[in-house]
Amino acid sequence: MGLFLYWTLTVFLTLFSLAESKQKDFYTFKVVNSRGKLVSLEKYRGSVSLVVNVASDCGFTEGHYKDLQQLQRDFGPYHFNVLAFPCNQFGQQEPGSDKEIDSFVRRVYGVSFPLFSKIAVVGTGANNVYKYLVESSGKEPDWNFWKYLIDVNGKVVDAWGPKVSVKELRSKIAEMVRQIILKKKEEL
Repeated sequence: MGLFLYWTLTVFLTLFSLAESKQKDFYTFKVVNSRGKLVSLEKYRGSVSLVVNVASDCGFTEGHYKDLQQLQRDFGPYHFNVLAFPCNQFGQQEPGSDKEIDSFVRRVYGVSFPLFSKIAVVGTGANNVYKYLVESSGKEPDWNFWKYLIDVNGKVVDAWGPKVSVKELRSKIAEMVRQIILKKKEEL
């Protein structure tokens, strides 16, 4: 009986470690962009991503959009991307359609970073991307403009609420981008 138990435990641990090795990361998900096209987040692997649940009618809208666009201009698109997910769950501050939201942020804030289809970020209807972000960080959005920093391998580095400005994250993002550039130079 002891040998059978040992063998069963060994098989279980082997299967468990195989399952762990195939564990999802942020870049393994697929999402729909603001124009209705299915997009694999795999295309962002190897770069740093700042994932943000955005809203057009929030008190944080102007400051965040301006600073997010500045980050995108300064560090993107090869080593860094802001990935924006409109959400209407907090104060109903993102009421428009995907097309209306896309048009508004590009016209008013000159947004050039990827904008995805409006989703739920909390609750039973939360998008799987956000379920992953919350589970990985232990931090759940309770308002608009939560920011999740994702490394080159799709792992969540940290998360911050809307009261933490984008400018406060700039040095951390700059250092992560610098590491990507240094690594690429070493590989040449």
